[in-house]
Amino acid sequence: MKFSLYIAKRYLFSKTSTNAINIITFIAVFGVVVGALALFVILSGYSGLRTFSDSLLKVSDPDIKITVVKGKSFKYSDDIHQELLQNTKIKAISKTIEERVFLQYKDKNQVAFIKGVDENYKDIIPIDTLLALGTWVDPEFKNTAVIGYGISYKLSLNVANFGEPLQIMVPKPGKGFVNVNNAFRSISTQVIGAYSGPEEFQNKYVFTELSSAQELLNYDENQISGIELKLKKDVNSDDFQEKLQDDLGAAFSVKTRAQLNALYYKVINTERFISYLIFTLILAIALFNVIGSIIMMIIDKRKNLKTLFNLGASIDGIKKIFVLQGFLLTIVGMIVGVAIGVLLVLIQQRYELFMITESLAYPVEFRWTNLLVVIFTISILGFIASKVASSRISKDFIEK
Repeated sequence: MKFSLYIAKRYLFSKTSTNAINIITFIAVFGVVVGALALFVILSGYSGLRTFSDSLLKVSDPDIKITVVKGKSFKYSDDIHQELLQNTKIKAISKTIEERVFLQYKDKNQVAFIKGVDENYKDIIPIDTLLALGTWVDPEFKNTAVIGYGISYKLSLNVANFGEPLQIMVPKPGKGFVNVNNAFRSISTQVIGAYSGPEEFQNKYVFTELSSAQELLNYDENQISGIELKLKKDVNSDDFQEKLQDDLGAAFSVKTRAQLNALYYKVINTERFISYLIFTLILAIALFNVIGSIIMMIIDKRKNLKTLFNLGASIDGIKKIFVLQGFLLTIVGMIVGVAIGVLLVLIQQRYELFMITESLAYPVEFRWTNLLVVIFTISILGFIASKVASSRISKDFIEK
């Protein structure tokens, strides 16, 4: 093995008698450099996008959300309260109510969701990040609301305008004949703030105090539709979710933030995997240059190989020389490509050279897992390419 490696290194760093082979070898290395660079940057881009998405979802969704499996609401009993209160992994507990509603402001209408929250909700979600204008709802002041920028735009509702109130309506439950003039329950709210966030989120909710939502939906004092939890730092949300689900039983649904946005994460992971496959295919095509370079090197060194064979080197030993040469050629290209890729990612993180908008840089993130994926992928493909090229060597070929 040491003999084969020594010869392979000599062949790798020495010029051949034919200039075309040197050019093809350079092209082969350059192809690996570009492939490694592109694959690492793409994976780092998706990692950055995932982290950026997580930061947005932390503003809109809790660590853990508890809802009832059947129906829309349930009684927040003392047993449930004590179960959660005694759990040392929970940092904050908030009672919420969610329901689809009909919004009316002057002559404009919009369908949205009311979300009634208690005073603990500010410990669940970073309100300072969420709130873009005005103030947050306060249980001491009834019939106030905070709306998303999307809803504000659609209703042409100026948050600073303390004029006509925003009407929030829900259909009255019942069967049979419906009196159109008395078909809805409604409350009048004064909009005191606006929040920002992902487009879907800022087009979805109207936040009010919990008591206003209970009044609108004719709920009892302890009747709610969900419980949202903030976990303490370093608590594994997946493990916590499984344990809490077992404790609460099948009547309740306990979901993590990732489970609440399962479709979104599935789309990102699928796109990342498809991009990985595409760039791996490009790398495989680029490695055909490595195969061609090794084969031409074998032909160029045939006289030397015959000498080695006559001195006692085996066919397998000679094959190992070119397997190692092709593998080393791939590794050299990979190291250069990955080094440039790491440098570009770090520069983008530090200086934000590439922008999506004027205020938002393209998110990238350096992760060791991405580096290992690139190294593993290119090493395997390079080894396969070298094995394919070295299979050209046989006793008949050397003795010709």
